[in-house]
Amino acid sequence: MNISDTLFKRFYTKELENNKSETVYDLFQWKKVNVLMKDQKTGKILIDMKGLEFPENYSQNACDIIASKYFRKAGIPNECGYENSLKMVAHRLVSFWCESLKDEKLIENEHDEQIVYDELVYAFLNQMYAPNSPQWFNTGLSLIYGINGNPQGNFYYDPKQKKVVLSKDAFSRTQASACFIISIQDKLLGDHSISQQYVTETKLFKGGSGTGTNFSPIRAKGEKLSGGGFSSGLMSFLKGLDRNAGAIKSGGTTRRAAKMLCLNVDHPEIIDYITWKAKEEDKVKALGKMGYDASFEGEAYETVSGQNGNNSVMFSNEFMKKVCNLDKKPDSKIELKGRVDPSVNKLEKVSDIWEAFTKSAWRCADPAPLFSDRLNAWHTCPCGEDGIHNASYNKINSTNPCGEYAFLDDTSCNLASINLCKFYNEENKTFDVEGYKHVIGLVQLILEASINWGHFPTEDVARRTYMFRTTGLGVSNLAALLMIMGYAYDSNEGRTIASSLIGILTGYSYYISSLMAKKIHPFEKYDINKKYMLKVIRNHARAAGALETPFEDIDYEPIKVNHEILKNEKLEYISSSLKEIWNSTVISGEKFGYRNAQVSVIAPTGTISFAMDCASTSIEPFFSHVIYKKLSGGGYMTIINPLIKKTLKNLGYTDNEINDISDYILRKKTVHDKNGFEYETIADGKIEGAPHIKAKDLPIFDTANKCGTGERYIAPMGHVLMVASIVPLISGSVSKTVNLPKTASVNDFKNVILESWKLGIKGITLYRDSSKESQPLNTSLSENENVKLEDMTYKELITKIKALEKPFIKYAQRKKPIGIRYGTTHPAQIEDVKIYTTVNRNESGEISEIYITTDREGTIIMGLLNSLSKSISVMLQYHVPPKDISKMLRGQKYEPYGFVQKHPYIKHATSISDLVSKIIDIELNDYSRCEVKPDNIEVPKPKLNIKKSEGERIYNLTCHNCSSTRMVRNGTCYVCLDCGSTTGCS
Repeated sequence: MNISDTLFKRFYTKELENNKSETVYDLFQWKKVNVLMKDQKTGKILIDMKGLEFPENYSQNACDIIASKYFRKAGIPNECGYENSLKMVAHRLVSFWCESLKDEKLIENEHDEQIVYDELVYAFLNQMYAPNSPQWFNTGLSLIYGINGNPQGNFYYDPKQKKVVLSKDAFSRTQASACFIISIQDKLLGDHSISQQYVTETKLFKGGSGTGTNFSPIRAKGEKLSGGGFSSGLMSFLKGLDRNAGAIKSGGTTRRAAKMLCLNVDHPEIIDYITWKAKEEDKVKALGKMGYDASFEGEAYETVSGQNGNNSVMFSNEFMKKVCNLDKKPDSKIELKGRVDPSVNKLEKVSDIWEAFTKSAWRCADPAPLFSDRLNAWHTCPCGEDGIHNASYNKINSTNPCGEYAFLDDTSCNLASINLCKFYNEENKTFDVEGYKHVIGLVQLILEASINWGHFPTEDVARRTYMFRTTGLGVSNLAALLMIMGYAYDSNEGRTIASSLIGILTGYSYYISSLMAKKIHPFEKYDINKKYMLKVIRNHARAAGALETPFEDIDYEPIKVNHEILKNEKLEYISSSLKEIWNSTVISGEKFGYRNAQVSVIAPTGTISFAMDCASTSIEPFFSHVIYKKLSGGGYMTIINPLIKKTLKNLGYTDNEINDISDYILRKKTVHDKNGFEYETIADGKIEGAPHIKAKDLPIFDTANKCGTGERYIAPMGHVLMVASIVPLISGSVSKTVNLPKTASVNDFKNVILESWKLGIKGITLYRDSSKESQPLNTSLSENENVKLEDMTYKELITKIKALEKPFIKYAQRKKPIGIRYGTTHPAQIEDVKIYTTVNRNESGEISEIYITTDREGTIIMGLLNSLSKSISVMLQYHVPPKDISKMLRGQKYEPYGFVQKHPYIKHATSISDLVSKIIDIELNDYSRCEVKPDNIEVPKPKLNIKKSEGERIYNLTCHNCSSTRMVRNGTCYVCLDCGSTTGCS
């Protein structure tokens, strides 16, 4: 087969074959959308774009995220000066890719070019795939709009000159890669030196990309220097680089600085490195006790080091085998070796390193384990550029910040993800394997095209990316697909379907890569790595069930696809396709080689998942059963996850039963703690106990965390087994966090890490609820009740004392104010309505009256405000505590609402009632709900008025883009549920 026969055919655009009057854009219905996004702290308008054009089926959330993140905002030659239609973005991207493929001679005629263009545009607009963020930012700006930009110091490899050259401008070529792995050497100056690392990381962070580096070459503290004296040690340099990343993050670049730090287990400073962030967390805790802000963006974290990267330790098989044997040999040791000076060598007990590592991971989620021999067993290019097999610099030494790209140092990877749900037919309950393969092949073409016309931040990355041409295709919406098919995420059936579909993705990507190699040639360094790459391909084929021979050079038994399960579930067509694809891939690769050294990864896919209207991200399970639906006029509506209704329908539940179950999930509750404080919950979210639901169906709806007051959630090993099932069928690695409950022990961490290694996982991150001082909003209403007084912060102690105060005595007799009163007037404006709230006090200084007026005399709103004023005032005169009145008014929502002007402290209110509630709080010296805090005032900690909206873990980590605190874990990074911004590199 040739690539043109395989891919250059109309699959989704057949009706355009003989219809010359229509274009691919005519295959969609279009709508006009307004996009308004505000900073949730200040109310400042971030984006206000009107009349934007999107396909009719796009959600408001997808439109908001695409327009705010990806529409080019300046220099566009149209009437408004910016991209105002998704047609423009699609044309910009796809035209560039097609021109690059023509340049590469993969497309050789206009007929094929038009087909590829139409099919790519259709799949893109139909939300079947999305490239990673740098593509949206950079690709095609010069080709389509003539936007060149100033030179940014990027490089590319020119095959004609056979050398790396500087790019002439910013956008003639594209900076499409999100993932980078950068090498470092043990020297202060020069290429790959410590000082050069500052420059390289700064350049990558500035462009919104992330970087990973193994710092093991840096000599340890006390090692001799060539010029005399002794090294200050690795940790001193790591702390400096951390400060550099923090400074860039604070400068407001396209996204937070993202970096991965890695260290081999035999480095002399390994214990200091392992315990680094755990000790810093203890400092944050101590500062919190002293009254400093211990939220992630607060003073406490600003003071300590190590907060701007993910830390990992590279463990060898030798070390892990000794860990497994500690019961029999508790005194086992490994040698920690100086990098250049053997005088610092020392023996360290394996148990001491293992205890330090697991306790630190338990304490603060860092460091995470990477398994060197597992990574390198699947390494396609262990001879690197120079043909020296298994040299230390030719091994996989690190990953990118999120952990999915694992390859040679000084290389990069551009990513894309496929929306799995787009290929599932709910009516006939089948997965469209042929359509899936078609899109896989097309997307591999665009990733290859982005390398051909790409440019890169360093000369080495430019050269080695050209030489190896790694691409990173992945998936999104896996959890949604499994749910709608009726399979539990944590089940053998769910894992088998996931590994089969990802196996098809990797296998068919390599097959298309072999056809590209046949058409032009394999990647430059294929021949010297051919023997090892073909071995890895055969091992993938064995995991897929296409080859029955034993695995080669692997000292464990990888999890294979269970074809009996596929047969039992009437999914034989997936089983046969998987085997057929891998057989073809092995045969074609042996004949022609491969154009790309790697083809697939499992990345977090936060922002682009939202752009594709995915219900779930990457391979992550759902966070909750309740979601916010963004409304076109602003605001949200709380609804049940719509896939739950579809799934229940597919499982045979009646419409009445589905409605009863939905009402149960969305029910509201109000509970009280032992001190009498009231806690409000919005949409409890749990499904267990719902009417009609069958016990056998409950696992299908299990989520990553407990929903509301429910108890069910996916156990930690459910996450581990999913990753272990996928890893043998993916080129790179999997970005995945295993969530553990607050009650998890250090031994639980040990068990998860050991099982991960035994199952062949390349690397994994563990996170225990409450392990960070920047604590999620409490998921248990009373979880802080048993905290010891000595462990409380200053503010927590104040709150505890207030909680023990005697309640107000309520009087039945009204006390009317008489004579002249004094008070304070609070001016404010919501939208175009001016509001004046006057708070009067009696002779004892107590609040006795509140008058609310507006400048709209004789209107309905004036009459309603008079009535509200009288009601509040009478309540006060009957001795109803002002704080209770504030609570009653708090959070009410009606028009006008939104950004508040003219008040110094209040910048947002959901209604006039909510505004008055905040004013009462201010009069009670409580500024905790104000967006702006006055200087020199002790702000009381808010009462525990916890509004649980979705059941997901919501972190104090604040979105750098929109100030939302709805940041949730996504792979090993975080993603904002409001605007789609991520803390990672994808």
